[in-house]
Amino acid sequence: MAEFDITQRLIPYLDRHLAFPVLAFLLETSLFPDADVRAAQYELARETNMVDFTIELFEQLHSDEEVPPEFAQKREAAIQTNQRLQSEAQVVLDVIEREEVAQALRQDKIQNLHFLKENYNLTIEHISALYTFGQFQYTHGDYSGAADYLYHFRILSTDSDLNISAHWGKLACDILSGQWDRALEELNSLRDIVDSRVPAVSSLPSISSDSALSQLQSRTWLLHWSLFVYFNHPQGRTLLLDTFLSPGYLNTIQTSCPWILRYLTAAAIVTRKVAATVSGRARHALKEIVRVIQMEEYQYADPITRFLKELYIEFDFDAAQQSLATAAQVVENDFFLSDLKQDFLDNARYLISEAYCRIHQRIDIDDLSNRLNLSQEEGEKWIVNLIRDMRMGADAKIDLEKNVIHINRPPTPLYQNVIERTRGLAFRTQALGAAMSRRAAGENADAPDEGKGKGKGRRAGGGGPQGGQGLVAPAIASEA
Repeated sequence: MAEFDITQRLIPYLDRHLAFPVLAFLLETSLFPDADVRAAQYELARETNMVDFTIELFEQLHSDEEVPPEFAQKREAAIQTNQRLQSEAQVVLDVIEREEVAQALRQDKIQNLHFLKENYNLTIEHISALYTFGQFQYTHGDYSGAADYLYHFRILSTDSDLNISAHWGKLACDILSGQWDRALEELNSLRDIVDSRVPAVSSLPSISSDSALSQLQSRTWLLHWSLFVYFNHPQGRTLLLDTFLSPGYLNTIQTSCPWILRYLTAAAIVTRKVAATVSGRARHALKEIVRVIQMEEYQYADPITRFLKELYIEFDFDAAQQSLATAAQVVENDFFLSDLKQDFLDNARYLISEAYCRIHQRIDIDDLSNRLNLSQEEGEKWIVNLIRDMRMGADAKIDLEKNVIHINRPPTPLYQNVIERTRGLAFRTQALGAAMSRRAAGENADAPDEGKGKGKGRRAGGGGPQGGQGLVAPAIASEA
């Protein structure tokens, strides 16, 4: 199963602290030698301030060697730095935690800074001490403490870049602390920030292209970090479908991280019943995902994605059965999916049964039970529940003597086929017309500039930091 492990693809888009639980799970699966996984943990930990954890890993890797003295020096330096930064940050906390100050603060951050400077002599440098200490606490492994300091910093700071970094840091802290409701709120807030920085239309290609690339990178990181939230929050799988199937994030998956299709596919399968009762993208998730799987098969495929392809594109039930057996092992050895193995199997069997019943009018119960890897008694119960869930009780009849099911399904009226095939045609036409109008307006606006620019040359790199500035890969801590 090691050939289907994608940990090495995920970790480059995770902060090193988020990678620790992933590697710890990898030790339990025994897919790779323990020494290799511990060596990876050690390489990540040695750049943090978690000195005791690093020493423990060193002793596991080099049990016959003494601990280098540099670790003791690093511990002493970390203790001194912690005391210094804490005293600097405490100056700000002592002020903003006062009841009269909390009541005087408003939503206008500039006004708040002016108030704090006039009345308590707190400057922007003092406020930045909250971020610095929160960042240090994060590198030290105190995630709940770091979350508090980053939260207070974000309320007062007017530095947009540091605020965004604090957003990423707060999200990581909530994930590592297991605060899934808070993590979901932080994730949604960060997603709004990333999506709001739409690349501006500019006559200079370098500006718009740099901004678009920056947004693509930010979305790629956000997709990977969001897996922790979506696969631990109670409503996470449905929310994952809504987010990942939105045009911007689906394009990101296809462009920079097609392996995320594994989690998109698994979420669609395990939320089969829930998705049918909700509105939005989750309702038609399977159809859209099958289309994407077929398009992206040339650059990524695994037993989970192949299962849907063989079931809904090739209608090869034998191959789908084999892929499902392998997919179950892949799910069991995946950090994000391991707890969903039984739900995955149950819903995948339902999809096989549903597709099989929709294309056959006479079904042998024993044959279907074998395809689902169930005994005859379990298969009969499964089929009865299937008929009830598919709401085709009036069209399906069980012949107990011959041990078969007869399904009498009337043909779909022609006008209904026309309605289904043309559904959404008006909306797509309107969207296409609007896009063409914007394109024409942009060309008309650029025409005078092109005429003026003849013979005068162009400014190289002009306006680079302005207008084209976007989000970059998150930098929570110095080692991130």
